[in-house]
Amino acid sequence: MLQRTPADALAQSFAILSPRLNPRRVGWPSNGVTALVYVAFVALVVQAFLRQGILVWSVGVAYILYDTALLIFTAVQIWPLRHGTRSAPRSDARSTLAVIVAARNEAAVLDVTIDRLAAQKDAPDLILIADDGSDDATPETLARYGLAQPDVGAISPPAPKLPSLRWLRLPHGGKARALNAAILHVDEEIVVTVDADTLLERGAIAAMRNAFAAEPELVAATGVIRPMCGPSLSGRLFEWFQTYEYIRNFLSRYAWDRLNGLLLVSGAFAAFRTKAVVEVGGFDPDCLVEDYELIHRLHRVAHDTGRDWQVRVVGDALASTDAPATLPAFLRQRRRWFGGFLQTQYWNRDMVANRHFGKLGTAMLPVKAADTVQPVFGLTAFVILLVVLFSGRFHIVLPILIIMAVKILVDLTFHLTSLHLYSRWTGQTKGLRFGPALAAAVLEPFSFQLFRHWGAILGWKAFLTGRETWARQSRTAIAEVKREG
Repeated sequence: MLQRTPADALAQSFAILSPRLNPRRVGWPSNGVTALVYVAFVALVVQAFLRQGILVWSVGVAYILYDTALLIFTAVQIWPLRHGTRSAPRSDARSTLAVIVAARNEAAVLDVTIDRLAAQKDAPDLILIADDGSDDATPETLARYGLAQPDVGAISPPAPKLPSLRWLRLPHGGKARALNAAILHVDEEIVVTVDADTLLERGAIAAMRNAFAAEPELVAATGVIRPMCGPSLSGRLFEWFQTYEYIRNFLSRYAWDRLNGLLLVSGAFAAFRTKAVVEVGGFDPDCLVEDYELIHRLHRVAHDTGRDWQVRVVGDALASTDAPATLPAFLRQRRRWFGGFLQTQYWNRDMVANRHFGKLGTAMLPVKAADTVQPVFGLTAFVILLVVLFSGRFHIVLPILIIMAVKILVDLTFHLTSLHLYSRWTGQTKGLRFGPALAAAVLEPFSFQLFRHWGAILGWKAFLTGRETWARQSRTAIAEVKREG
């Protein structure tokens, strides 16, 4: 009788627990919430043809009310941050920790990422490069650390110059498969995934170790990430807008964390309790956002088995990631992100409005159901506004502009307040000046926000057609870090 390997066990656990492979019955509350979202959109769009006056723009009013409601929720939840950071209490225990860097053709930046990991205040016990079939100069880059190229499917001995560093050479299969193969070589209690284009601040690993040691129920955590886009004009513009977008997003994650409803960790810098990831079957290779899908499965297993598993955002675990610096690159990224979000929402639709899953089911996932069409609302509202404007119905344009001005004022108030709270939480001050923040808040609804929505529309296309693959991004920001270093 053949003995079952760890890889077989991981695959079997995934086959049993994956909602994609084993979908559950979707109850009427879940179907009702989803149907309500789409029926409401159609009904509001129809108003543009049936109504006069401001009701022509009903879809825009609904979009603004929904977005404002989310801002108010986030503002209430993050208000305690005015008292300072919420770091985990220090623990005498020290969790062992491994870092996996899943990389394909990242030779140009891999050495910078490794050096940052090795220079941590509390360096990882293992730095494992999961080489996903690279055919660039990755062997030459890793040879600088004394690593000899292993056979495909094999792992190297420790690097003589950096004993924590090892090289797992794999056939090309995508990031999720590389992570699954790598995690089977991890004996450490905590496994951290770090993208090759992500640079950790010196205290990031120590913060993650401490968070997991202080909270035994913690099974997944995201660090707080700042975008960097390089020195070009378009790079500076995209970094400007994305900096404030990331601030809002991570504060929103803190808000949902407080309700035990956090679903989104950043795979670029995320930490997991190794045994929990193995128990639920690892990462889904058919999902465009494997980190997001995994969190759903962890929550699902926790509720099904009655365990108090927690997912957190760790405010003092900081990193910077190489973000898109041009519009085409930005749209490609957002297409994949939103397409993967739609995949995961569809596979887990039985959890929507399902009280079995607590606040996650009754609060977070209904919001996510609405988020599937929020970008469509936004672009539709913009198109209707243009039609009204160019058709000469200026008596309607004025009240619309007044509503938009009030919304910008609300956004601006939240925006400027959130900068202070974010700084108190993370200790970061770089890029948080009020002048640029003020300009971004005023300009974003007419520029960057439309780009985000268009990327989401492309994500809908990718989801519906099933045509989406990983696209290689240029690493302009990290290349600049190398030159400066």
